[in-house]
Amino acid sequence: MAIVGAGPQLGLAIARTYGTHGYDVALIARTQAKLENLAGELAAEGISAAAFPADILDRTALAQALKDAAAHFGGIDVLEYSPVGGLQTLMTTPAATEPADVQHEMDFQLYGAIAATHAVLPAMREAGAGTLLFTTGAGSVDPVPQIANVNAAAAALRNWVINLHKELDGTGVQAAHVAINVSIGTPAVPGFPTAQPEEISPAYWDLHTTKRDQAELVFSL
Repeated sequence: MAIVGAGPQLGLAIARTYGTHGYDVALIARTQAKLENLAGELAAEGISAAAFPADILDRTALAQALKDAAAHFGGIDVLEYSPVGGLQTLMTTPAATEPADVQHEMDFQLYGAIAATHAVLPAMREAGAGTLLFTTGAGSVDPVPQIANVNAAAAALRNWVINLHKELDGTGVQAAHVAINVSIGTPAVPGFPTAQPEEISPAYWDLHTTKRDQAELVFSL
């Protein structure tokens, strides 16, 4: 499987979940040293993993990283897309949002997901099997005014994924959206529900195995 936006929390937990079921894991994100640390951590646990650095905003580099991962491991059976770009985005309310406030998040969330999908979907279609999983916060489903620009892009991604699920019906390829309605690891806001990555990652395995007819899963406590 390939994890685009691999990091030390949810990405690592998903890698462990799939790795313990015998999957090789391709880790894709911008910083090679961080990816190599994650791959080393997984290798110490007996999971085959390798780093393929790419800036998600560089469509050509992202496509090449996925091509390299497919060549290295003999194909990509599962794509999971969950980059986090919030630190580069100034959060805006709906009334204060300018087009430029949404553009970075659209590039990062929707356009990156489309580019990643184009890199792996043809081979999945040809094989008649595969899984495409895309992660957002639950603001994609029920937006909150404080992060309107981020929610708008996440909602666009959600719409596209659910539509992709409909298009791929009957092909053997599953596309699904995961909306996470908790803070991961530590509370983002005091009192807000919080889950550990290991509590969330089994949902991704379920969508790949027993819930292949499901276009969306909202993770809540």
